[in-house]
Amino acid sequence: MSKKPVLLVIAHGSRDPRHAATVHALVRRVRALRPDVRVETGFLDFNIPSVQGVLESLAAQGVRDVVALPLLLTRAFHAKADIPAVLRDAPPQLRIRQAEVLGPSPLLMAALERRLYEAGLTPADKSSTGVVLASAGSTDPEAIAVIAEIAREWRHTGWCAVRPAFASASLPRTEDAVRELRELGCERVAVAPYVLAPGFLPDRIARGAAEADVLADVLGAAPEVARVLLERYDAARVPVLAAVGA
Repeated sequence: MSKKPVLLVIAHGSRDPRHAATVHALVRRVRALRPDVRVETGFLDFNIPSVQGVLESLAAQGVRDVVALPLLLTRAFHAKADIPAVLRDAPPQLRIRQAEVLGPSPLLMAALERRLYEAGLTPADKSSTGVVLASAGSTDPEAIAVIAEIAREWRHTGWCAVRPAFASASLPRTEDAVRELRELGCERVAVAPYVLAPGFLPDRIARGAAEADVLADVLGAAPEVARVLLERYDAARVPVLAAVGA
């Protein structure tokens, strides 16, 4: 029986130190859930170790099978272009499968609600509360459509209304969605950042939430997020094991 493939979590990276700290906290939670899986972290930019550096180190240690997991909520430019390009330059002895991005997932919806309740809401508040689902934003139509669909689905779980908003590249902005929910007559308005870690764009979301009643924290190292990582890893590693007869 071959060893399980190494899970390489690929994060974007940021000049903001809170970003890397949050990524590492999430990875620690993943390791605690699955101590039988080796989990490594690599960054595309700004932080070390780089993805390329981790891959070269793994190859030098004799590792053969790797599942590369994009720490991304939507399948936009980084998942479609940046990460595949980096993986193509990996040492040839590595067999790498790129896992799917984290979203959408019912577990992420549960994590969003967890953050809202931690910020002061209760389930009894749902019917009178409008929620802004605030994401980083993208120029990729597929990613924008996914966020809009998540907002539609979330509305059906009992909230007064749910509106998507974007911190960059797309409209509306968080503050515009907050005002729209006020105009709809929602008794209170909450902003739920659909982002994984603190940084420049999450800070912009927070500024846009100035007129909201509740601002939830980023998803961060929520246990539901860690479970999604492992779901994506397990789905990607099965073909690797089949290919090597494990």
